[in-house]
Amino acid sequence: MSSRRTAIIGGLMVTTGPLSLTLYGPALPSIVADLGATDAGGKLTMTVYFAAFAISQLLCGPLSDRFGRRWVGMAFFAIYVLGSLVCALAPTLEMLLLGRLLQGLGVSAGVALSRAMVRDQFVGMDAIRILTMVNLILTVAPAVAPTLGSVMLFLGSWHLMFVIMAGFGLAVIALLGLGARETLPAEARVPLHPRRVLTNYGRLLAAPDFLMPALVLALSFGGFYGFAALLPFILIDQIGLTPFQFAMAMLIQTASFITGNIIAGRMARRLDGPALILMGLGFLALGGAGFAIAPRLYPDAVLATMLPVSLWMLALAAIGPSATASAMARYGHIAGAAGAMTGFFQMGGGFFASVLAIALFPDARTAMVSVLPALAVLAIIVALWHRRRYPGQ
Repeated sequence: MSSRRTAIIGGLMVTTGPLSLTLYGPALPSIVADLGATDAGGKLTMTVYFAAFAISQLLCGPLSDRFGRRWVGMAFFAIYVLGSLVCALAPTLEMLLLGRLLQGLGVSAGVALSRAMVRDQFVGMDAIRILTMVNLILTVAPAVAPTLGSVMLFLGSWHLMFVIMAGFGLAVIALLGLGARETLPAEARVPLHPRRVLTNYGRLLAAPDFLMPALVLALSFGGFYGFAALLPFILIDQIGLTPFQFAMAMLIQTASFITGNIIAGRMARRLDGPALILMGLGFLALGGAGFAIAPRLYPDAVLATMLPVSLWMLALAAIGPSATASAMARYGHIAGAAGAMTGFFQMGGGFFASVLAIALFPDARTAMVSVLPALAVLAIIVALWHRRRYPGQ
């Protein structure tokens, strides 16, 4: 496929993951109240989603290496649609958790397969530019989702949000069936043997040139998914914003990510991947420091929370494509497994951050000002160590 078609299809596939977070973010306190759950129960809907998302990629990648990208993608997104409908009809927290589990299982195809489709066709800076385009497309749904979610709450029930998710999943299935071409030729497919799958994953985990960029993805995106789970409780429950005001505040996050992707896309014409990662680390350091200081000094100020969020999003725009391309550069022969493992690390970071927030901290703000700075410091240490050992990556 052309680079543009690959980026559009990959971007819409990947968008489903954040859409499943940001659309119902404004409704999370209402869902907790309607189902008679606690705040911890509401956060658990995120944790279950992250866990299923992370683990199922380890299955999705090898399946796509055996059967091709298109059909595996369509099958997994069908599971996502089923999960969305279960959530829409959920009368209890337990049923909602089941639906979120199915959503996480199905949506894992977006990250794993979009990266594999890029790696099947492009390498080096071409791959970085396409992944940057994917990231830019990725901003569209999260940009409108919180506003759309708040409008749905104003007009009626939160159940409709999950119907919208099901519709988006059906649209992705149609796009894969009618608009995509298979990027993995039959002669390049590998048998689906459990021993070989485990061997491939073991090879990736034992290779520092894969593991270090994947850890940077895990830590930096873990921060993003961590504050995505915490922000509704901080801005709505603690600061007192209405769902619509929350949606407006989230536009700061979206605008920062769009700006970061535009900057990263232009800088990719002049800088290589390691230089882009260094630029992202600078923003990450500022964002981590902001989380550690600003909400403590000004606990009731929206900007004290959202400015560090915006810095973190600028960092992700620079780090994400370059770290992904670096991790997968030498593993084109097992691109499905490599794409799945990078996705596992990325979503595993979200699972790790959300578990820390639930288990170790009494409230969302305390979790945010503690976990986010720690993740920033760890990401910077890992990235600099990798740069020192592998200067060209």
